[in-house]
Amino acid sequence: MDNQLYVMIDTGFFVAIGNSKDRWHTAAKKTLASIGKRKWITTWPVLTEVSHLLSNVSPTEYHKLLDALQQGLCEIFPLSLTHIARMYDLTLKYKDLPMDLADASLVILAEEKAIADIVSTDQRDFETYRWKNKHPFRNLLM
Repeated sequence: MDNQLYVMIDTGFFVAIGNSKDRWHTAAKKTLASIGKRKWITTWPVLTEVSHLLSNVSPTEYHKLLDALQQGLCEIFPLSLTHIARMYDLTLKYKDLPMDLADASLVILAEEKAIADIVSTDQRDFETYRWKNKHPFRNLLM
């Protein structure tokens, strides 16, 4: 896997793309154009958050997302039981933010695949988080 070709996608980006009234919608559209042909990768906890948030705002856009996922919009990283201890440690380390399960899953993804590039509306959080306890994220949201 050439990790330079991948970009991690967080909840807020999916929601902003699918909701024209979202305050991040314009920035998300610009970012979408700028990341070009890079492959998207995310986790199931992120998609769970997206489904909850987007289905409440726009069921039509939610179903468009599901269709796009069926068509291969992004790769979904398979978390396993071995990741739970690390997620637990991360949520304790960043409890003052606090870190949720979706964010912890993205840190795990970064650590497992050595991917630093992310698209997230959680700018404060992803400026604070470090993968492998030392590497910063590069948030590509414009």
